[in-house]
Amino acid sequence: VKVTDTGQLQLIDDEGKVQNSLLGSLKPMHPTSVKGVDDMIRLGDLNEAGLLRNLLVRHKEGIIYTYTGSILVAVNPYQLLPIYTTDHVHMYTDRRLGELPPHVFAIADSCFFNMRRNRKNQCCVISGESGAGKTESTKLMLQFLAAVSGQHSWIEQQILEANPILEAFGNAKTIRNDNSSRFGKYIDINFTKGGAIEGARIDQYLLEKSRVCRQAPEERNYHIFYYMLMGMPAEQKKILSLGSAAEYNYLTMGNCTSCEGRDDVKEYAHFRSALKILMFTENDSWEISKLLAAILHLGNVDFESKNSSFFNVASQLLEVDPKALEKSLTQRSLMTTRESVTKSLTSAQAVDGRDAFVKAIYGRLFIWVVHKINAAIYKPPGDSNDIRLSIGLLDIFGFENFNKNSFEQLCINYANEQLQQFFVRHVFKLEQEEYARENIVWERIDYKDNQRTLDILAHKPMNMLALIDEESNFPKGTDTTMLQKMNQVHGKGGIYIPPKNNYETQFGVLHFAGVVYYDSQGFLEKNRDALSSDLIQLVETSTNKLLKQVFQKDLPSSSVKSNTNPKMTINTPKNSLRQAADNKKHVPTLTGQFRQSLDSLMKTLTVCQPYFIRCIKPNDYKKPMLFDRELCIRQLRYSGMMETIRIRKAGYPVRYTFSEFLDRYRALLKTSICDPKTVKGDWKTGKTKIFLKDFHDTMLELERMKQLNEKALLIQKVLRGYKYRREFLRKKAGALVIQKYWRGHKGRKLYKVRGFARLQAQVRSRQLHFQYKKKREAAVLLQAQARGYLARKEWKRKKDAVILLQAHTRGVLARKALKKMKRDVKHLDNIFGFLPPIIGGQEGQAPVGFENFEGKRMLTEEIDIDDIPIEEDLPKEDYDDLDEYPFSKFASMYFQGVATHTHIRQRLRQPLLYHEDEGDVLASLTVWWIILRFMGDLPEPKKQVQVQGTSTQERFLSQDLISRKDRRLSHMVAQNPKGPTLDRPLTSLEKLHIIVGYAIVRRDLRDEIYCQICKQLQDNNNRNSYFRGWILLSLCLGIFPPSERFIRYLQSFIRSAPGGYASYCAERLRRTVMNGVRGEPPAWLELQATKTKKPMIVSVKLMDGRSINLPVDSASTSKEICQVLSNKIKLKDTFGFSLYVALYEKVWALGSGREHVMDAISQCEQEVKRRGGQEQHAPWRLFFRKEIFTPWHDCKEDKISTDLIYLQIIHGLKFGEYQCEKEDDFVQLAAKHLYIQHGSDSSPENVKQAVQESINNSLLEAKSEAKWVQMVKQTDHKQKTDSVKAEMVDYTREKWPMFFSRFFEVVKLSGPPLPKSKFIVAINWTGITFLDEREKRLLQLSFPEVTGVNTIREGKASGQAVCLLTLKGDFTLSGSTAEDMAELVTMFLSGLTERSQYAVALKDVDRQDDPTFLSFKKGELIVIIKDDEFSQQRGWIKGQIEGTKRTGAVPTEAILILPTLSKPTYESLLNLPPNQRKDIIRPNPSETGTMERVAPATLKEFSLEYFRQPTKDVNRQVIARNAAPERLWANSREPIRQPLLKKLVGNAELSHKACLLFFLDCCVPILKYMGDYPTRQMQSPLELTDQIFGPATQYEALRDEIYCQIMKQMTSNNNRFSIEQGWQLLWLCCGLFPPSQSLLRHTRRFLESRRRESLASDCLQRLQSSLRLEPRKLPPHQVEIDAIQQNSIQIFHKIHFPNDTEEIFEVATSTRIKDLIQNIANKLNLASADGFSVFVKTHDKVLSLNETDYFFDSLRQITDWSKKAKRIKDGGPVNVSYLVFFMRKLWFNVIPGRDTEADVIFHFPQELPKYLRGYHVCTKDEMINIAALLFRIRVGNDKSQLVMIPKILKELVPADQLKAMSENEWKKSIVAHFNKQANMTVEEAKVAFLKVVCRWPTFGCAFFEVKQTSEPNFPDIVRIAISKQGLTIIHPKTKDVLANHPFNRIANWCSGSTYFHMTIGSLVKGSKFLCETSLGYKMDDLLTSYVNMYLRERRAGQTRNQRFNI
Repeated sequence: VKVTDTGQLQLIDDEGKVQNSLLGSLKPMHPTSVKGVDDMIRLGDLNEAGLLRNLLVRHKEGIIYTYTGSILVAVNPYQLLPIYTTDHVHMYTDRRLGELPPHVFAIADSCFFNMRRNRKNQCCVISGESGAGKTESTKLMLQFLAAVSGQHSWIEQQILEANPILEAFGNAKTIRNDNSSRFGKYIDINFTKGGAIEGARIDQYLLEKSRVCRQAPEERNYHIFYYMLMGMPAEQKKILSLGSAAEYNYLTMGNCTSCEGRDDVKEYAHFRSALKILMFTENDSWEISKLLAAILHLGNVDFESKNSSFFNVASQLLEVDPKALEKSLTQRSLMTTRESVTKSLTSAQAVDGRDAFVKAIYGRLFIWVVHKINAAIYKPPGDSNDIRLSIGLLDIFGFENFNKNSFEQLCINYANEQLQQFFVRHVFKLEQEEYARENIVWERIDYKDNQRTLDILAHKPMNMLALIDEESNFPKGTDTTMLQKMNQVHGKGGIYIPPKNNYETQFGVLHFAGVVYYDSQGFLEKNRDALSSDLIQLVETSTNKLLKQVFQKDLPSSSVKSNTNPKMTINTPKNSLRQAADNKKHVPTLTGQFRQSLDSLMKTLTVCQPYFIRCIKPNDYKKPMLFDRELCIRQLRYSGMMETIRIRKAGYPVRYTFSEFLDRYRALLKTSICDPKTVKGDWKTGKTKIFLKDFHDTMLELERMKQLNEKALLIQKVLRGYKYRREFLRKKAGALVIQKYWRGHKGRKLYKVRGFARLQAQVRSRQLHFQYKKKREAAVLLQAQARGYLARKEWKRKKDAVILLQAHTRGVLARKALKKMKRDVKHLDNIFGFLPPIIGGQEGQAPVGFENFEGKRMLTEEIDIDDIPIEEDLPKEDYDDLDEYPFSKFASMYFQGVATHTHIRQRLRQPLLYHEDEGDVLASLTVWWIILRFMGDLPEPKKQVQVQGTSTQERFLSQDLISRKDRRLSHMVAQNPKGPTLDRPLTSLEKLHIIVGYAIVRRDLRDEIYCQICKQLQDNNNRNSYFRGWILLSLCLGIFPPSERFIRYLQSFIRSAPGGYASYCAERLRRTVMNGVRGEPPAWLELQATKTKKPMIVSVKLMDGRSINLPVDSASTSKEICQVLSNKIKLKDTFGFSLYVALYEKVWALGSGREHVMDAISQCEQEVKRRGGQEQHAPWRLFFRKEIFTPWHDCKEDKISTDLIYLQIIHGLKFGEYQCEKEDDFVQLAAKHLYIQHGSDSSPENVKQAVQESINNSLLEAKSEAKWVQMVKQTDHKQKTDSVKAEMVDYTREKWPMFFSRFFEVVKLSGPPLPKSKFIVAINWTGITFLDEREKRLLQLSFPEVTGVNTIREGKASGQAVCLLTLKGDFTLSGSTAEDMAELVTMFLSGLTERSQYAVALKDVDRQDDPTFLSFKKGELIVIIKDDEFSQQRGWIKGQIEGTKRTGAVPTEAILILPTLSKPTYESLLNLPPNQRKDIIRPNPSETGTMERVAPATLKEFSLEYFRQPTKDVNRQVIARNAAPERLWANSREPIRQPLLKKLVGNAELSHKACLLFFLDCCVPILKYMGDYPTRQMQSPLELTDQIFGPATQYEALRDEIYCQIMKQMTSNNNRFSIEQGWQLLWLCCGLFPPSQSLLRHTRRFLESRRRESLASDCLQRLQSSLRLEPRKLPPHQVEIDAIQQNSIQIFHKIHFPNDTEEIFEVATSTRIKDLIQNIANKLNLASADGFSVFVKTHDKVLSLNETDYFFDSLRQITDWSKKAKRIKDGGPVNVSYLVFFMRKLWFNVIPGRDTEADVIFHFPQELPKYLRGYHVCTKDEMINIAALLFRIRVGNDKSQLVMIPKILKELVPADQLKAMSENEWKKSIVAHFNKQANMTVEEAKVAFLKVVCRWPTFGCAFFEVKQTSEPNFPDIVRIAISKQGLTIIHPKTKDVLANHPFNRIANWCSGSTYFHMTIGSLVKGSKFLCETSLGYKMDDLLTSYVNMYLRERRAGQTRNQRFNI
């Protein structure tokens, strides 16, 4: 409004026109309407004018988007705006609606993030008139959702590429729109939980089929026809007989065959690319083209002129008979009651039939294309329970009201009525919700409801659409009858407007947007949408597969069956027609189909959260910047915008949040206290907002303007004062600065004049000082050199003199030492001069029964000491600290009284050490006396006189030592104070025996003896005494060990031994400590060994006549000797072979255990001496014989063993050792011996020899030798020699078990009564026998009757005891060899148990519900089947009930395996009373390995609150009435049927998944992994862990269930193997995901109470780590499982590098890829880790890993994908091998030479192959220079390799440049450059290569050879290079750059299995590039990585700028 010069008011509109006529109806414009607002809800003028003006103002400014709340109004700009770039996509991502200016991306973003945030499906309804931009908005929504999904996946591109195909078939040029969608579509996009697109589904609605046959003026047919005719290659068009568009009637009806702005050739290329992306095959494309061409040819058929050329082509393309086609189009078959009638059609009727056929083909083809697209992009849900999230986009036709409206408009407007009802209800609902949310009390708002219109149209009975359907189903129904019925039913309702008279065909409907009049003509025909039966039959005869496929629903499903009455014949055509007529009644009408689709759509929309986009067309001329108000206001009415305004107008249209209200109207506040109640009016205050009416807003705005004017004046006043004040202060500060600088200048000028004189003096003084300093330094240097020379000269003279003195002194000392050594050796020879060198075991006459071994010529073998196997040594001790243990230190700490550690020659008054036992005290003094006499420190008494100071007890040998006169030293009797006197001369051997004897008998005396000897050796100057003392010490060291307290001091003392005794004594001490104390004093052989300090040699005889000499020492045991002998003779079956000692007529076994061999020899020598002989000539012999058999002995195992036993049997028979009861047995054995020795040769001499060798002499004397010969000769054998030997051995084992027994002398301490308490235990393969001294059997036990054996330590005196647990009672037996007896029994029992096939049930097991298990009763005999079907290690075996032959799995804790190889009898074992079997059933505490001192924590407390109630099994309660209730928190071997946690039991979906853990495919993963469940087929650990942890990684609710089930199985579990496996599972679980807070405390307690377990601490650490990190997404990888199964908590993985090197790196469960990259970079000392990545190489791909993912999750994902792909290809389970590489991926900031490590390891080996393949553009000089560098890298500086250049030229020069010069020219040039680089190393050459290559623009590019079809100007094969600059397309031959696309120009990209696709430019009009390549995934990944890198840099830069701004 303006005031003219004359003072009149003048109204000027926005176009500048004067509108004075409207002045009377004006009102003030609200301030919000002046410049417009983003959200029209904020408009003060809530009316049509304000709404329209807001859109107009924004449209003029180029702003096309405006909000109305959450509704987006989009005005078509008819031009491309720069608001659809990728920058805008990022800008609107994850932003709240209204935070940024309105945009279609904002609506898409709200849909996406509300879907993810609220877990609810979203939809967006896009509506508007044709040409309003609905399709473009839909495409933009799709583009944004694909971009924000962020995956660049192939499915995203497939969904986007569906649009070009749908537009080609469903869009056309109309008057209003060049790309008008002539159908409606609903795109439902499915998303994963992570927000990635995983599929979509397209539903189409009401295609305008009539456009195929006719178009309005200036309109075109569907795009696909023009695409095909313009873009198809000429040869293909020729095949289809196609020409130009102007030649076809169907394309020229609108007199328009082209469309401005559309390139049909390019669009056809995009269409073909889209077909490829959507998985349409080439055949599919060709078949579609054939049908489309057939439609065009049919359109040219003229039924009057009979033009047959188009007709024939059409029939060929449809693949039908031309005559049949002609008949179907020109004739119509009618079916009467009796016959078929054929009627010819008129030309017009034929045209209508032809058009109907064409429309049917095109319509059904369109439906088929949509189904084909859905098949490619839609992924059906795998599980019906899975909830999918989706966003639906509805692009549907808007309200239509033309001059002539037909059936299509009625359907369209009905759909719009439905959507309007949905829209109004939704908007009104939101309004109500906001008022309710803000607690606003208000009355109901009236709004215009279109429900009555919907009722009339479709909802009420007899509605309009139902009447149309009903009339369509009547054969005689017409449009007129239909109209009459509608007039009759709805004529008086007000909604339906009937015709004015009976002749008019128009009727009206009052729609929400106004009245629309429809012409009823053609309604029924269009609704029936019928096709004649003749055309259906024609299609059925076609051979065109696609044609029949699109008509599949119309064709009969099967051929016509013959009638049951054979006499009745029916004409086939008639029958077919009748059937078609019958079927026609049931064909759904178009209305029915549309209503059904629409109802389904409305149901889908109802359950979604909706958004609305109202597209507005600004003008009908498709021109930019033109805004037609009338057209726009009409569309706003149609779209329902006015309805929204009315709703807002009736309520409180102006609303502010409290903060907004305060910010806007703060100026109106008069005081800080404001009470809203004081202000009256129709306005409301909610919780967060203030709701106002319009007039309130106006009043506030006026008042605000007034206050702002006043405040503005105040501000101006203050600011002006501030301005002038600031200007004055600035001038004042300037004056002060000028004054300051002027005064400074003046002062400096005056100072400069006075300073010159001072400066000269300063310079001269510095010069003089410098000269003096230089002279002084020179003088000091001369002095230093002179003094140094003199000092060195003097030092050299003194050094020469000292060396001369040292040489002479050392010579003197060495000569003295040599003389001393000679004297010592001569002295030792004198001491041991009486010992002749002998070999033990060869002296004197052989014992009785072994004379034949002496008479033969025996084969003597020797075992070298180096051949003796190294025995298991004691743990090596640290001898470095022995200096800390001097003997003097021990003496000062432990010696009594004033005793010192040095040598004395007097008697002791008390022992050196303290002893509690009085006997030990007396013995100590006696030993001291004997030691002094042995060493010569005291003289020998000449006669028995009382020695002063010697007590009576000392002069007599104690009874302890007298008992040594017996055979065994261990037979002790009570001590007698009187004994043989010591006051007589004793030999050295006697003294030695007395000293050693006391040490053997009295344990506490051993340290005393050692201390006494050491004391006498310390500071002993008597050479004779000194050497005799060391001899005594060395002998003692071989007999008994010192205590732990003294051993370190003794080892330290031994080091001071003379003449090689140090190492000899140390070794003897080590061996004695290892093998224990001896039982007898040293033998004569040991004295000989002490002299030579070498091992003793003893001779052992074998039963085959061989004699083996082997070295032994004082500590050698029978076990060691038996082992050496077995190795020597290569004996495999060594058990039971023992060492025997024979002396005179006695033979006894030493066994093969811990018995000392020298003890036995010592006993033999003592026995010889007792008989009056000499010890050195004792006639003892050692034999190696079989002592005992195992119950499972098999002669076939060892042939050598069988031979030795056989010879032993023959020897025993000959000398009467083995006796037979029958004479025939002797004959049989002798005959077998004959056959073994001589085979079938039974000559008298051989038989006689055999009889003499095997028959005892007493038997030969009783019966003549001739008779024995005759009997033996009559026995015949025809077997192999080995089998005969085996028979003899088996016979002996069965016949004489007692002869092959091991005997133990024992005393019964407790047990059942026996006749004697002291007896002998004989153990053999049949069992255990108690014998008295007369070999009478006291008790006999078989091994099944023995239930256990334990050793008990009884104390020092009693030694060891054995507790023998049997079914006849428990015996406690004591003896010196009790431990050996226990070992033997244990070995037999375990061996029999391992081999046994019989077990007895300990309890009832009833598992008939599971066929895997075996059910049995307590006490039942079970036969064990050992077929490895179940793992016994895991606690399961396969058993069988012998009677029923039923088999199944048996838990090992429920049975007792009987130690027997034969079936036990029920009488002997199974029928024992229960009280005698109590020890079997009672578990042995010593065998349970899981008992802990502190009760470990359990889940019992947790279970009370969170576990479900135990299930009640009635059958089980009946069986076990006293059974305890089920403990859900404790171990159980039975699978659970329900989850443990209560929260899962109530959740049907999760409960099902939890039960899968324990019962998935009849497998129980956790139980199977832990070995608590039997399995017939072993599954790999990876399969089990996948089943256990797989569901839990997907469903968080299952994680606590996993923890509970694992900890349950580890609670009260006595199976050690199961516990270990459980710890492995828990370790894996703790690293994958944490438990919930409620379970966390109990899990920690569970782990902390088991800290002694090796994995407990690491489980706690992993648990703590998993609480801080995100949970893993996938189950454990194979590498993790392998590591934990090897009990390794460290996981290592091999990483490969491009230079063919590799390293091992530690990778934890929670290691992410970026952490691994950083670790590798740090270890390799790289300057930076930026740009590097980890790659995984499989058999066919190399994939880069995402930095944010866990390493093992990425590995798992890739290997699983590869396995799946390979399994589909090859079938069956497969193993996928892979390699992990570390390489540079992104080439930015790469400067060669800056990081040499990276250059050598990565840059050079990665760039070299690209260069050699010829990817770079380079000059000839550069190639020669690089070739020389590469040659140097290959050969170094070796010039001899120059001749090899021609042969390796391919490795030096790019492949495409090899022929640029001849080989000789290349060689000559390369050699010249090579010589120029003479001083260059290989590493420098690599860097030099990179410095050359980095100058090229293609440095660091990744190259891909692809096949493209998008750009006709490019060659078919192009080379794509991706680098930091972007994507470059290169000509592969010329290497010219064809196109260069920076990253910010690439709007979108993705890859499929064989394609790569990208969009260049904006998302709306960008050009598309499709190429075929198998490496598309690599290109996709590289582009994504580079773009993300630049985005990170941009964000970092923005952050820095923000900091600077702050």
